[in-house]
Amino acid sequence: MLAPNKNSAALADKNTELTVRLKVSEEQIRLLREENQRLKQIALAHEQLKSEHQQAIERKVLLEEEVRWLKAQYYGRSAQSSDAAEQNPDQKLLFNEAEVLAAIEAADEAHRQRTTTIEAHERKRSADSHRKTIPDHFPRIEIEHDLLPEQKMCTKCAVPHPLTRIGQEIRECYRFEPPKISVEQHIRPTYVCEQLHEGPITAPEPPVILPKSMASPSLLAHVIKSKFDMGLPIYRVSQDLKRYRLNLGPGTLGTWVNTVGGEKVVPLINLLGEELLAAAFMHIDETPLQVLRSDKAVGADHYIVVRAGGPPGRRIILYDYIASRTTAALKQLFVGPDGAYQGKFISDGLERYDDIATELKLLHFGCLQHCRTMFFKARKVSQLPSSRTLANAAMVDYIRPVYQLEERIKALREEYAARGEVLPLEAVLALRQQKSKPVLEKFKAWVDELLPGTPPNSALGKALGYTSRQWPKLVRHLDHPEMPLDNNYVERQIKSYATGRKAWLFAYDAAGAQASANLYSLVMTCRANEVEPYAYLNHLFEHLPAASTVEQVEALLPWNLKAMLEEPNISQQRQHPPAA
Repeated sequence: MLAPNKNSAALADKNTELTVRLKVSEEQIRLLREENQRLKQIALAHEQLKSEHQQAIERKVLLEEEVRWLKAQYYGRSAQSSDAAEQNPDQKLLFNEAEVLAAIEAADEAHRQRTTTIEAHERKRSADSHRKTIPDHFPRIEIEHDLLPEQKMCTKCAVPHPLTRIGQEIRECYRFEPPKISVEQHIRPTYVCEQLHEGPITAPEPPVILPKSMASPSLLAHVIKSKFDMGLPIYRVSQDLKRYRLNLGPGTLGTWVNTVGGEKVVPLINLLGEELLAAAFMHIDETPLQVLRSDKAVGADHYIVVRAGGPPGRRIILYDYIASRTTAALKQLFVGPDGAYQGKFISDGLERYDDIATELKLLHFGCLQHCRTMFFKARKVSQLPSSRTLANAAMVDYIRPVYQLEERIKALREEYAARGEVLPLEAVLALRQQKSKPVLEKFKAWVDELLPGTPPNSALGKALGYTSRQWPKLVRHLDHPEMPLDNNYVERQIKSYATGRKAWLFAYDAAGAQASANLYSLVMTCRANEVEPYAYLNHLFEHLPAASTVEQVEALLPWNLKAMLEEPNISQQRQHPPAA
C-alpha cells in the first residue's frame, strides 16, 4: 500500500516540475518571438535607412551637379565648345618631346628652302586697309576746308598769281545728329459764305492712331522701338525724353503703348496669324513671364509663346500670351479662323506638344540642339570622369558630324543663291540619307547600350533618357529635307524678348502682356525681314487708321512696305551743313 502513494507523490512532483518547465519554455518562446519581431523591425529600419542613405547620396550628387552647372552658367563661357585637348589634338604629342622637336626642325628647314613666286599686283594704302568703306546709301554732307586767300597765291613766280585747283583729298566719317522734338500743327481751314447762304465748312480731320492725344506716329514709333527693339523700359524712355524738355510720364507712355498694342494693331496681328497657319512648317517655344495682377499668385509663372515660320522674305514671328502652359491653351495657337493647322512643327521635349500633334494629326519634329545641350551639361557637371568622357563622345562623335553636314548644306544653298538658283530638296535628302543617317543610327545603338546601366537621375542619365524618348522626332528630319534639325531659329527670337525682360521685369496685367506680345510680333517680324522697325512703325501708325478693308491692312505688312521704305531720299543726298 505504501508504494502506490510514493509513486503518486513522485508523479505529482514530476508533473509540477514539467508544468513549471513548460511555463518557463513558453515564456522563453514569447521572449524569443518578441526579440525576433524586434530584430525584424530593426532590419526593416536598417533597410529603410540604407535606402534613405543611398537616396541622400544620389541627391547629394545631383545637387553638386546642379551647383556646378549654375556656377558654369554664371561664371563660365556660354559657348558649347570643346576643351583644350579636343581643340589641340597635338597636345598629347608633348610626351614625345624629342620626336616632336625633330619634326618641327625638319619642317622649319623645309620652309626656309622653299621658294615662292609673287605676281605683280597693286598694293593698297595702309591707311585704307584698316578701314571699311562707308556705304553709298548714307547722305553726304560736304564740309570744305579751304586755304586762306593769301595761301592760294603763288609767290615763287615773278608775278604773283592764283594757284590752280587740281584735285582734293576726302576723309569720310559718320555724322550723328541727336533727335529733335518739334510740334506738328495740323491746321484745318474753315470756310463760310459771306452772304451766309451756307454754314461754315471745315476741312475734315484725317484719321489718327490715337485721337484726343498728343501722340504722333513718329513719337509712338520711337517709344515702341525703344522698348521692344532696344529693350528699354518705359520709365527710361520717359527720362530720355525729359532731356529734350518733353515731360511725358511713364504712365502716359504706357497707356499709349497698351492702347496701340492691345487694340490698334490687332487686325494686322490677325493677318500675320493666318499667314503663319498657312505656312508649310513652323517653330514654337515658350518662355515664362511674371504678371502682377491676375487670378494666379503674384510669383506664379505666366507664359509668352513664340511661333515662327514663313518663307524667306515673308518671315513671321508671333508672340502670344497664355496664363498657363496647358494643352488646351497651347492648342488654341494651332487653330485659326479656317480651321486647325495642317502643316509640320518643331518644338522641344514638352509632352503637351505630343498630345497636340496626336489630336490634330500633325507631323511633330524634335530639337537636336536640346539633346546636345543636355550632353553638354552632363560633360560639365558629372563627377565621374567616365561620365564626362561619354557625354563628350556623344557631342563630338555623333552630334557634331550631323551639324557639320548642315553647315555644308547651308554653304551649298548660298552658292546656289549667288547664281540665282535654289538648291534642290532632292540633293539635301540624298546628303542627309548618305551622311547623317548612318551616324545617327550608331548614336541610337550607343544610347541603348548605355541607358540601362546609367543612373536615371544623373545628368548623363537624363541626357540619355531624353535622347531615347525623343528619338523618333529627332531623326524625322532625315526624310523631310525642307525641315531644320533643331529649334534654334525661334530660340533666337526668344533671346531678344528675354533680354528686354531683364530690364522691365514684369507685365502689370494680362491685357498689357498681350499688348506687349503684339508689338513684339511687329518689331521682330520687321527684323526677320530686314525692315528697319522705326521707319515701318512710323509709316504704319500714319496709314493704319485710314485702312478700312482687309486689302488695305494687308498692304501694311512689313514685306509689302520693304521696297518703299528702302527708297533713298534723293533730296537728302547732298545737304549743306547746318548753321552754327
